[in-house]
Amino acid sequence: MVSRSVLSICFLAVFGCSAVLSATPCHFPPHLWCSSVEISKACHVEKQCVDWQQPMVNNAPSVNITLYFESYCPGCQAFITGQLYPTWTELSSIMNVTLVPYGNAQETKNSTGWSYDCQHGEQECQGNLLEVCILHYVDFSTAFDTIYCMEKSGTPVPHAKECMMKNNVNYDQVSTCATGPEGNALEHQMALKTDALSPKHTYVPWVTLNGVHTEQIENEATNNLKKLVCKTYQGPKPTACTQDLQKLDYCYSKE
Repeated sequence: MVSRSVLSICFLAVFGCSAVLSATPCHFPPHLWCSSVEISKACHVEKQCVDWQQPMVNNAPSVNITLYFESYCPGCQAFITGQLYPTWTELSSIMNVTLVPYGNAQETKNSTGWSYDCQHGEQECQGNLLEVCILHYVDFSTAFDTIYCMEKSGTPVPHAKECMMKNNVNYDQVSTCATGPEGNALEHQMALKTDALSPKHTYVPWVTLNGVHTEQIENEATNNLKKLVCKTYQGPKPTACTQDLQKLDYCYSKE
């Protein structure tokens, strides 16, 4: 696994000193510069991030969907299970998904790292930490399968081990991460990404489309994400896009 210090050196080598020399200082470490559109804007490396990061399919950029959520939010669980995961399983060839498990949590600096206060209580903080460690240790496809399993259960923490075993994820490794300094630091990165949102999030689930959030995007995403992704993608449409797009009927409420 590549260390953050090595990643920082690589980013500096690729992007030069544009963020360092800017009149407006960048407050994010180099390894986060391309982690979200908001941070790349703040650090003045938008073009470099697009050139370095943007996957291409038939010369068309993939659609980037980022979900800012928290593990015990009912609306987040409904969006993940009813819209995001089903759409991704059909359209992963033309879309990228980024999961940011933090949501409406609040962090406070302490002597050893960060303390977290979560909207739905301590179990939600545990769920967020487990999910960020899963995302850190395994490939995204396996991570998303596992997180989908946890969120579908309605109670992610008690079902975490079962879902990890089902997807061949090392539970002991993830559990150690989630209860130690590594998970604490990883969740701090989620806090930084969430705090960098512009406009600031006011509820969860909070969805960005290619780094942009509007109420129209949010409404379209939560009602028919598949249609939104297909409409946004500028390349040849995959078969799944040409099929009849029925609005998924599920109970959704903003938390």
